[in-house]
Amino acid sequence: MEEGKVRIAVDKREAGFAELFKSLGAEVEEATLPVADFICSERVAVERKTRDDFEKSVMDMRLFEQLKRLKESYPRVVVVVEGEGNSGMLSKESLMGAYSSVLADFGASVFFTRSPEKTAELVFYISKHEQLAEKKPMRITGARKGLTIAQNQKAIVEMLPMVGPKIADSLLEHFGSVWNVFNASEEELLKVEKLGEKRARAIRNTIDGKYVKPSSTSYQD
Repeated sequence: MEEGKVRIAVDKREAGFAELFKSLGAEVEEATLPVADFICSERVAVERKTRDDFEKSVMDMRLFEQLKRLKESYPRVVVVVEGEGNSGMLSKESLMGAYSSVLADFGASVFFTRSPEKTAELVFYISKHEQLAEKKPMRITGARKGLTIAQNQKAIVEMLPMVGPKIADSLLEHFGSVWNVFNASEEELLKVEKLGEKRARAIRNTIDGKYVKPSSTSYQD
């Protein structure tokens, strides 16, 4: 990495943010992140939610599962709620209860931004503080301490492309071990419910593909 340059890990599903960070002068690594939408340093991860998605994730409890996994990996977690106005899906009391839970139960910080551009600015300056002022190195994978074997197995499988928590559970339940998941053929993977051809092909391509050393902008342990 160029000296004095900020590096940010961006989940590939966060469309447009790689360009926003680059416009601010950051080096960007796009990857399918096991947790978080953006990683600022070895200790700080950021989860971004639009206003609508925040409310939906509260209603289906997805937010709290994500926060649990984030806190297992990173000591400092930031939740960014992006956009103006509320969708009206939740009452003010329910929303305030959710914000209170994020702060008090999970020890995460909550920031509100108006647009993707403002979210990018916030993440950039957090990264700048972490890496240049605090000298905290960048690592995509945080320190996952005190996890059970099952939790570690699930975390490994979730790092495969297009694999989230539910698909990871399905794969491990179907094949019985991480070893069997990694050695399953594309045809065998397709027997897992809701996996699909595109995901099965991506998994096999990742496992079978020849390793090509990343460019200088990639993260190092």
